[in-house]
Amino acid sequence: MAGPVHIRIGGYSPPDTSHSRAMVLFREKMGQRLGDDVRTDIFWNVMDFGYGAPDLLAMVECGMLGMCYFSTSYLADRVPELEIVDLPFTFEDSDHAYGALDGALGAHLSERIEAQTGYRSLGFWDNGFRHLSNSVRDVRTPDDCRGLRVRLQPNETHVRTFELLGAEPVPVELKEGIAMIESGEVNAQENPLSNTVTYGVTNHQRRITMSGHFYGARALLAHRESFDAWPPEVQEAARACIREAIDYQREAAQAGEIAIRKRLEEEGVAFVDLSDAERAAFADATEPIRAEARERLGSALFDLAGRK
Repeated sequence: MAGPVHIRIGGYSPPDTSHSRAMVLFREKMGQRLGDDVRTDIFWNVMDFGYGAPDLLAMVECGMLGMCYFSTSYLADRVPELEIVDLPFTFEDSDHAYGALDGALGAHLSERIEAQTGYRSLGFWDNGFRHLSNSVRDVRTPDDCRGLRVRLQPNETHVRTFELLGAEPVPVELKEGIAMIESGEVNAQENPLSNTVTYGVTNHQRRITMSGHFYGARALLAHRESFDAWPPEVQEAARACIREAIDYQREAAQAGEIAIRKRLEEEGVAFVDLSDAERAAFADATEPIRAEARERLGSALFDLAGRK
């Protein structure tokens, strides 16, 4: 090897998150395998350097950084097949999501990413299921959503989902959304538990339905030309170490959600766990969204996801 391979990997979250900790594990494992033949530098959060989070994608695609993770939804405009990950009730639970993304669905999505972008696609991290909180009532059925004004991301699929559930969607950016939650202008919102706590939602909304209506995945992406130029032993090591980081990150993310729920329950937040039948009622109510996507994307993609 002519000299050490220098890998710059970037993210958009603080050092204590499961994603950042997984980057550290990747660096450690690469060092254990290759020693001084590789150097890995981590940039925890590109926003600390004056960039916007979406800039991270361009920084990797042009080679300014060698690797990053990023939510798949931000690539769906270039890789339409990625839309399936963000549809309501695509995945029953984490095991279903991981099996699909580590199997035929993930392989197909990676192939499409590489065909339509300048990345190598190396796998998928977990960004959690999104759940519904509110300050009005326990939500167990779609009918219970009536009368809820739900702060959402400005996302067409999210808006349509809650329209079908009978709620009033309020799609606004995060800063405005937090202000509306604090003032009571909206009485519901949806997020992974970690975000719900970080944004102070449970100070105002003390009921959480573990609906898992949307799943979030983060793709692990590498600058294709740089990755392909690495010696074969570095490429092999990178793929193996990424696999270890994927397993670690997912376990850490699940453990984090369990810990957050336990703490919230101790603080008096009420949780609603849906039965299989109750969850199926929510999935049935949002079936038109998946039916429309099936027309656009083809039934074969849904078969790969294990969703008929």
